[in-house]
Amino acid sequence: MSAEVNASDHALAAELATSAGRLLLELRRRLEEGDPPTAVKDAGDAASHAWLAGQLEQRRPNDAVLSEEAAADPDRLTADRLWIIDPLDGTREFGEVGRVDWAVHVALIVGGEAVCGAVALPGMNTTLHTGDVPVVRSNGGRAPVVVVSRTRPPTAARAVVEALGGTRLPMGSAGAKAMAVVQGEADVYVHTGGQYEWDSAAPVAVALAAGLHCSRVDGSPLRYGNESTWLPDLVIVRPELAQATLAAIAPYA
Repeated sequence: MSAEVNASDHALAAELATSAGRLLLELRRRLEEGDPPTAVKDAGDAASHAWLAGQLEQRRPNDAVLSEEAAADPDRLTADRLWIIDPLDGTREFGEVGRVDWAVHVALIVGGEAVCGAVALPGMNTTLHTGDVPVVRSNGGRAPVVVVSRTRPPTAARAVVEALGGTRLPMGSAGAKAMAVVQGEADVYVHTGGQYEWDSAAPVAVALAAGLHCSRVDGSPLRYGNESTWLPDLVIVRPELAQATLAAIAPYA
């Protein structure tokens, strides 16, 4: 298939992320029936990966695929088009009854850039994607909200909160945090604690399409399809706050 991206790619990303999310919701009912959380989480990771990988093999057979739940295929390094999927982002939250801050990520990479993507938030019955670009709402002039990990808030995020005179919003998965900025619930997402390409590819595709600033903590572009899948840091922020945010985290770059 050509390296060009078309409307069917955007539609496919949204369809796959949404459908995998429905599958996960069905599996998650086992928690309410008393199944051990570890077993439900493992089943979710495996089932979502198998379904997504199978769909991509069938519908985009000439494209490469990188998934959190499979060994990285070296052929992806020379592929014109690379799908990067995180079948279940926020496994911890998925295993807790009542939590909605977990996600499914599906992204298409061309030339190292996240050009197409979808982030499903099944617990919120929402999928944000590049085929229907979200409009970032005004924050109404409130103090900036910095969304952070609920279990491992980085020191860099605390520096941003202090520099902007903002507040913190703890949340689970990377996808949920990034989409909180896209949806206007938060204004800044800073992560310095270590991630992989599948953690950020789809959220970055959606955030860029929505007009947000996305970069590494040193301000350099996020590039995907690298030999190492390690991509440890990330900034997603409203454009008007980008300069002040990058200045605050410069010591951590």
